[in-house]
Parts: sequence; C-alpha cells; structure tokens
Amino acid sequence: MLDAKTSSSGHWRALIIGLTLSLSPGAVPAAERLVSVDGAATEIIYALGRESRLVGVDTTSTYPPETRSLGSVGYKRRLSAEGLLSLSPDLILATEDAGPPEVLNQVRSAGVEVRLIPDAATPEGLNEKIEAVAEALDAQDSGQDLIARVGRQLERIARAVGEVERPPRVLFLMVVGSGIDHSAGRGAPVDTLIRLAGGENVLHASMEDYKPLSPEAALAAAPDVILVSNRALEDLNGVDGVLGRAGLAATPAGQARRVIALDSALLFHFGPRIAQAAEQLAGELGTLDRPGAVVGRD
Repeated sequence: MLDAKTSSSGHWRALIIGLTLSLSPGAVPAAERLVSVDGAATEIIYALGRESRLVGVDTTSTYPPETRSLGSVGYKRRLSAEGLLSLSPDLILATEDAGPPEVLNQVRSAGVEVRLIPDAATPEGLNEKIEAVAEALDAQDSGQDLIARVGRQLERIARAVGEVERPPRVLFLMVVGSGIDHSAGRGAPVDTLIRLAGGENVLHASMEDYKPLSPEAALAAAPDVILVSNRALEDLNGVDGVLGRAGLAATPAGQARRVIALDSALLFHFGPRIAQAAEQLAGELGTLDRPGAVVGRD
C-alpha cells in the first residue's frame, strides 16, 4: 500500500508529465474562441458543427442568420486591432485579402494566432479551404465528410447541366458603394459559379476578378442575361434600374429584359453551398436537362 507521501509525489509527477505533453510542439489545442474574417469560412465552420467556438465574424459573414448574434469586427479589408482583440480570440481565420496587414501584425504581436487560409474560387480551392478550417478546429474527419458531400453534389450538377449546345452568355453587374458599375472576370467566385451552372461569363477572357464596367465593354460583350444580387436589384429599384446602368439596356439581355437575381452570399462566397447556388442559377438559365431538385440534402 502506498503512503501519502508517495501518492502525492506520484500525483505531481503525473501532472508535470501531462503539462509537458500538452505543451509539446505536436500537441496544438483546437481554438476555443474563434473569429472568422471570411464569409465562406464562416459557412464551413457551421457545416462542420463547430459554430459554438465562434465569438466574432466580419461583415461578409451573413449566412447562416445565426451569425447576426455574434460580435462584428467590420469589413474584412478594413479591420482594426482593437475590434479584433476586444473579442479575446485565440485564433483568427482570414484570407490573404484581409487587412490591413499592419493590423494583423499588431494582433499577432498581442499573442493571437492569425491563420491565413486558401481562397481559390474553384472546387479544388474549396476543398483546400475546408481542410484548412477543419484542421484549425481539430475536425479533420468532419472536414473530409464535408468535402465528399460537396463533391457528390457538384458531380450531380455537372451531370444535370450536361452538354449545352449554346451556353447562355451571362454578364454579372455589381454596383459598389461609390456608385461605379463593376463586373466579374476570371478568378471571381461568380465566374466559376456561372460556368458550373452551364453558362458563359462574357467577361471571363477580358477581365480578372472584379473591375469597373464601361458601357462600351457591356455592349461589346452582348450578354443574353444580366446577373445581379438580390440586394442590388432592390437598391436599383428593380429591373428598370438595373438596365439603366452601364448601357445594359442596349444589350440583347436589356432588350429582352432578362435579369436574374440571386442571394448575395451565394454569389460572393465560394463555400459549401456552391452546388445549391449552381443548381439555382442553372434553373434560372434553363440549362438543367431535367426539372426538380438535383442537389437535395445530401
């Protein structure tokens, strides 16, 4: 039988060993107070079932609606160190366009980890982002399950869209805060979305990411359809307001008054709902080979 002194000594040895193991380089605890500075990353966190660790999000994180109850750190490109640190996070997930860089460096200097995650707007890039978020939250198995589920959904969309003899020519319109008309080219999430839905982005070859849109460029692109966000359609007071921008009224889409509106989060976030977004847009474009739900709830 062990005496009290021996038992106490054994207790402290076990405690010291436990602390040593917990602080070893290979044992990194998962974040318990997380701030997400990316709308798609926020959706991934919810899809992984780790939303209880979220204490704050940026203004691009609009889905699911529960994000409204979280602390806000502002727009991802205009962050402040004070706003981020006020939430006492132990990890901040962000993409390379988050900043300003000096703010993120301030946060790092305060001892908070800032982890930059992949952000390529492609199915492969989405897989990498899911893996990065899952690793940060020690949810690798759930991450692989999510990747497989999204992959199956995208495969079903690809089969449903099939071979389109003449893909609808789509032009995306975005009106930024300054009132200047913009559109999207290669590299933008909406560009990939249009192609997944069986359409052709008329500015894929001539534009990269989001750039100002001139009336001359819009007319030369000759789109069949104008794509906007629901918010833009509302802000511009409907179809007439949309067609009054950037000379769009003179395009084939304008003459046919063909305007499609989708939820902003589906257009701008290349996240786990990308297959649902593609199905919805394909239905509007008329590129689905068969009616009815394709993606469903996998």
